[in-house]
Amino acid sequence: MVTMGFSQGDEQKLVRDGNKLYKDKKFTEAEKKYSDALGKKADSFRGTFNLGDAFYQQGKYKEASEQFEMLSGRKASNDTLSKVYHNLGNSYLKQKEFEKSINAYKNSLKRNADDEDSRYNLAYAQRMLKQQQQQKQDQEKKDKEKKEESKDKDKQKNEEKDKEKKKEEEKQQQQKQEISKEDAQRLLEALNNDEKKLRDKMNEKKVKGTKQQIEKDW
Repeated sequence: MVTMGFSQGDEQKLVRDGNKLYKDKKFTEAEKKYSDALGKKADSFRGTFNLGDAFYQQGKYKEASEQFEMLSGRKASNDTLSKVYHNLGNSYLKQKEFEKSINAYKNSLKRNADDEDSRYNLAYAQRMLKQQQQQKQDQEKKDKEKKEESKDKDKQKNEEKDKEKKKEEEKQQQQKQEISKEDAQRLLEALNNDEKKLRDKMNEKKVKGTKQQIEKDW
């Protein structure tokens, strides 16, 4: 990350103290000094810039990008703004916000075309964006295939369920038909039995009558 120096005044002394702590890699303490400097002078360019650096070194990339974004609209030399946009690009790069990172590096190069660090980081961010987009497409394709596969499985499951239901209905219908046949057979047998009983009864009466008639002849 690129840091900035200081000038005269209470705010500048706090920035100076913060810079010493920053160089000693005491980033949390440096953050406090820079915040105190902004308490003295809210529009301190150096205080805001270096606070962004302190945030970045602690892994607070969102907070860092917010500080550099505030400075991107301020009036300053091209060299200074190039540093602002470079650090802004780095902060977005860490957040995987590659499009914003690319724009920041491009703005840095507009202010300083000789900034090889920004040029290198721009190429890296562009490569990462392409990779991110490809991964997104692959994931969307995978999700779509998974959804279609799930849909096909549900369809197959429903078809099997309908098939089983139809089979069960046919089985029940067959059982009803078999029961009807059995009932008809029993009814027929009952009628036959009744007819046989009636016939036997009539034959019995006929035989008895004949016997009586023969006995009379004797």
